[in-house]
Amino acid sequence: MVSKALLRLVSAINRRRMKLLLGIALVAYVASVWGNFVNMRSIQENGELKIESKIEEIVEPLREKIRDLEKSFTQKYPPVKFLSEKDRKRILITGGAGFVGSHLTDKLMMDGHEVTVVDNFFTGRKRNVEHWIGHENFELINHDVVEPLYIEVDQIYHLASPASPPNYMYNPIKTLKTNTIGTLNMLGLAKRVGARLLLASTSEVYGDPEVHPQSEDYWGHVNPIGPRACYDEGKRVAETMCYAYMKQEGVEVRVARIFNTFGPRMHMNDGRVVSNFILQALQGEPLTVYGSGSQTRAFQYVSDLVNGLVALMNSNVSSPVNLGNPEEHTILEFAQLIKNLVGSGSEIQFLSEAQDDPQKRKPDIRKAKLMLGWEPVVPLEEGLNKAIHYFRKELEYQANNQYIPKPKPARIKKGRTRHN
Repeated sequence: MVSKALLRLVSAINRRRMKLLLGIALVAYVASVWGNFVNMRSIQENGELKIESKIEEIVEPLREKIRDLEKSFTQKYPPVKFLSEKDRKRILITGGAGFVGSHLTDKLMMDGHEVTVVDNFFTGRKRNVEHWIGHENFELINHDVVEPLYIEVDQIYHLASPASPPNYMYNPIKTLKTNTIGTLNMLGLAKRVGARLLLASTSEVYGDPEVHPQSEDYWGHVNPIGPRACYDEGKRVAETMCYAYMKQEGVEVRVARIFNTFGPRMHMNDGRVVSNFILQALQGEPLTVYGSGSQTRAFQYVSDLVNGLVALMNSNVSSPVNLGNPEEHTILEFAQLIKNLVGSGSEIQFLSEAQDDPQKRKPDIRKAKLMLGWEPVVPLEEGLNKAIHYFRKELEYQANNQYIPKPKPARIKKGRTRHN
């Protein structure tokens, strides 16, 4: 009996022990599973963090690009007037990304008109008009006026042509084509759409004048086969074309004979006297004067010219009009003035006189005063200080980009250089 009781007791204890062992084993198993789960979760979280970090590295530059795009879409333009439909004109400017053309674009845009700029960027630069890109009133077309253009406009300012000696002598035939075929195309466009055309002609139609100052009724003294003939004669025949279209086809034309002009957005190394002197003075190089320096020039600031062009376009004056500053200076005086304004220690270096260099250049602007109520208002020194400031900034910009421009002499016969 005792042995049976002992057996039952041992059996009960074993069952409890087995249950306890099973319980402990179950707890150990659950703990093991839970530990593996926690480890896996930790590994997963770490992996997710690494993935998120990688994604962030890729996405951040994209975010920056999006911010830049948002800024470009919300670009702040210069203030623009609102014009009613009847007052707002559709205006085409050929050569509108160039020196004078870009300033004219600014004025017409700010006056509230719709402006289309056409340029082949031979001498024009997109950066001259980039502050208008995206504006609802502005359009920029990369186009050469030697090819026909089909567009609906009310006014055409035909400025397309290289204007500095190195540029127009670089490809004389192209210069002639621009001033002849290009002008024919623009006159044809004006005829088709009933637009008024203003031709940006030049004081170079007077050549090396025998009359001083030069008035609009002076026929000029031009060498038709000289190094400048591609430009001088190109502009003379362009004027002839304008008046042929006016007489035969009834096209409204305006002709501006533009004298020496300077200001911001000029090419610093285009070979013209203003840019050469400023560039040389800023870089501490000798100011190169060709001949004795007794040749005279009259310089106007670009804003005065732009105001004159707009006044002429909107006037009833169909005959040629001089636009220039009658304040005459010798080249030597001008070199000394720029040297003093820059504060440069540059010397003045005299070189041999250039071929076909006009000895006198001064506009008679009585017609512009009487019929347009226009005359230059920006003093020479004030305009030069603005140009010097612009050129100094350009030099700093180009120095940071490892490019330093040098004055570019005009390419002429016998290797001699001339003033513009």
